[in-house]
Amino acid sequence: MNPVNIAGVAVIVILAAAVVVLLLKRQAGSRKAAEAEEQARAILERAREEGEKITREAAIEAREKDLARLNEFEAHTREKQRKINETERRLLSKEENLERRFQSIERKERDFSQKERKLSQKEKDLEAEEAKIAEAVNKSLEELERISGMTQEEAKALLIKKIEDEARLEAIATVHRIEEEAREKAAASAREIVTNAIQRSAAEHVVETTVSVVDLPSDDMKGRIIGREGRNIRALEMATGVDIIVDDTPEAVILSSFDPIRRELARLSIQKLVTDGRIHPARIEDIVESVKADLEQKIKQEGESAVLELKVRDIHPELIKLLGKLKYRTSYGQNVLQHTKEVAMLAAMMAREIGLDTNVALRAGLLHDIGKAVDKDVEGTHTELGVELAKKYGESEKVVQAIASHHRDVDFPSIEAVLVQAADTLSAARPGARRELLETYIQRLEKLEEIAASFEGVSKAFALQAGREIRIIVEALKVSDDKAALLAKDTAAKIKAELDYPGQIKVTVIREMRAVEYAR
Repeated sequence: MNPVNIAGVAVIVILAAAVVVLLLKRQAGSRKAAEAEEQARAILERAREEGEKITREAAIEAREKDLARLNEFEAHTREKQRKINETERRLLSKEENLERRFQSIERKERDFSQKERKLSQKEKDLEAEEAKIAEAVNKSLEELERISGMTQEEAKALLIKKIEDEARLEAIATVHRIEEEAREKAAASAREIVTNAIQRSAAEHVVETTVSVVDLPSDDMKGRIIGREGRNIRALEMATGVDIIVDDTPEAVILSSFDPIRRELARLSIQKLVTDGRIHPARIEDIVESVKADLEQKIKQEGESAVLELKVRDIHPELIKLLGKLKYRTSYGQNVLQHTKEVAMLAAMMAREIGLDTNVALRAGLLHDIGKAVDKDVEGTHTELGVELAKKYGESEKVVQAIASHHRDVDFPSIEAVLVQAADTLSAARPGARRELLETYIQRLEKLEEIAASFEGVSKAFALQAGREIRIIVEALKVSDDKAALLAKDTAAKIKAELDYPGQIKVTVIREMRAVEYAR
């Protein structure tokens, strides 16, 4: 109720009370005057209290309405701010895409300008040649005019003959030049065609083994993954060692790395970050560490699944974990864990058919390539490492000997060893099982990381961009800024001396100083 209306009501009540008092005085007379006056005062007092009560209730009601309107205004303001922030993120993502397109257009403009300059230079060369020919014609005419006793017709005939001879010689030279250029262009075109054919035929294998796609709930999530000024995507690439490609693919990002464990780590981390919703560098590091622990558990489960599938008993837990790692290792493009299971089953079937020890053939077939799970970290061939691991974790002598002889490094100690070697050959030789070029490519990338990690003070090294870039993370306390520049130069020189590679390799040394303290 309006406070003005309330005051009016109170005044009316007071006036009514006064009128009642006057009436009572007139009717009651002098004897009842005091009594009537007391009643009037009581009525007046109740009216005043009622007016004050109505005034307080109206004021409270007005404050509650004001508070409700204020809350509604604040909620409306927050919603508008949220929409503004979302619009800013979309605009930032579009701005980055436009920047990349603008850079591409600039490169094309530079190429066009270079081609235009070359054409202009060729036009000038042609004009110079025409000037030389005109000068030669003028000299010939002057020489003919100087000769006496020759008619105009004879001079014309001689001039025409000379010009024809010169033109014929020039035409022959031009034909030879064109033929030579044609041969050179044909050879270059043939090389280009062959190269393109090789690249296209290899592309499917490379995509299968070096690229993963992570689906996103919406395209807006790409901007959050990139982060302001690219901080989030740089933190992800540094933590996982994977090249993250954000392009026009709708609701997806692409992960590129030759190491499938890193790709799986990056894929699971991004999925967890998207679900969590909190995407910033500190959270990224926490999530990557958490996913890394989960992935180790998954590797162990893969090894246990392989053992259960083949019904092999009493295998040491460490060997089971190493078997799980083989799921993320390839040999000439063939998955090593799948290969070992095939060898184990083939060897066991052949042993069963000829009445030999099936258990030895099965165990030796399953463990014959176990050394490949650690050959990246330890010196020695995978056969030697496999023999050491089998001995260390309590495998029988027959199994150890079969592992040692599966590449004929030693003479076959038993018929079971012969069966393991035969099963290994059968699994590798079946059509489509292996791709040697891909394995060579992966070995080159591993060698690239190994060279970078061989220098003192290097914490981590990641090969990116299909081997065209190596990023080296150094320990800030051991390597100064000046030494970081020298390390980049020395690494590039060592790569050039020890590694065969196409094109060029970019060496990037990252030195980061962090100060961490806890408030307790």
